[in-house]
Amino acid sequence: MSNPTQIEQLIERVERLLVRYEELQRTNALLAEQLETLTSERDSLKSRLSAARARVDALLERLTETAGADSNKGGA
Repeated sequence: MSNPTQIEQLIERVERLLVRYEELQRTNALLAEQLETLTSERDSLKSRLSAARARVDALLERLTETAGADSNKGGA
């Protein structure tokens, strides 16, 4: 009589493992989706940061050119 009990226990354990496996698959899919979203957001922010840096660099260059031109006018 112990054999059916062991088989029943084994069946129950396998069923629990299958449920846990399905839960982990769903969790993994959600995490993969979040990763994709965050990666896309990061890439967008990096692009915006790069564009902002380029604008600041251009403004600094213009300020330097303007300051240089003003100092040349005063010394002439």
